[in-house]
Amino acid sequence: MNHILEVRNLSKSFHGLRAVHEVNFDVSEGELLALIGPNGAGKSTCFNMLMGQLKPTAGEVYFQGENLVGKYPRDIWRKGIGRTFQITATYSSMTVVENVQMALMSFHRRIYSMLPYAHKMYKKEALTFLEMVGLASQAERHCAILAYGDLKRLELAIALCHNPTLLLMDEPTAGMAPTERESVMQLTADIVREKNISVLFTEHDMDVVFGHAHRILVLNRGELIANGSVDDIRNNPVVQEVYLGGGNLFESDKAAS
Repeated sequence: MNHILEVRNLSKSFHGLRAVHEVNFDVSEGELLALIGPNGAGKSTCFNMLMGQLKPTAGEVYFQGENLVGKYPRDIWRKGIGRTFQITATYSSMTVVENVQMALMSFHRRIYSMLPYAHKMYKKEALTFLEMVGLASQAERHCAILAYGDLKRLELAIALCHNPTLLLMDEPTAGMAPTERESVMQLTADIVREKNISVLFTEHDMDVVFGHAHRILVLNRGELIANGSVDDIRNNPVVQEVYLGGGNLFESDKAAS
């Protein structure tokens, strides 16, 4: 498989506190890769280094062969890496379609040009992305009245609007009901398959992880302690100890099967 992203010895310390230590992994073309771990394991720190919000203390991040360390987040975004956040960040005073139009205007460097006509710019393209995530029928609604699950779908549409090669998703189902979680992750999996996008996502819901990830990375106290298939991670005694104090992950699921 071709590696879209290569992370080598990635490390970050804050005033002597080691948050991430010598993490190594790859993301392959078209792969849906989960990054899991307890709270404080270093997942968000890793994401912030990959996207340029934090500069690593040591290590390299290669995207399609180019080292991203030291580049600004906006430049990394333009190279083809999108991101969604644990807490949605949409413009509540704008309509659903206007939020996507703003992202398209930014990508095409049109934010400050033809501002009086902004409501007409890239509307057709914006509706195409809303159709992709199942929100076209709500295009003219204001974000302030959207259900939380729909806000997550909107954020996904915004992240997709510059046609990324790699998508970083920070807890994409956080705050959702179980049925909403499955719906959003199935939608993501379908888009990954259709567009051959690579996805690296963090998630605490193990049903979501085991149900959709092609491969799983496990962080604990800033170090990568496991890297493998769903079955590898499910049966890994070290991972079981980290998550459930030695209990088996999803014993009821295995018994049911």
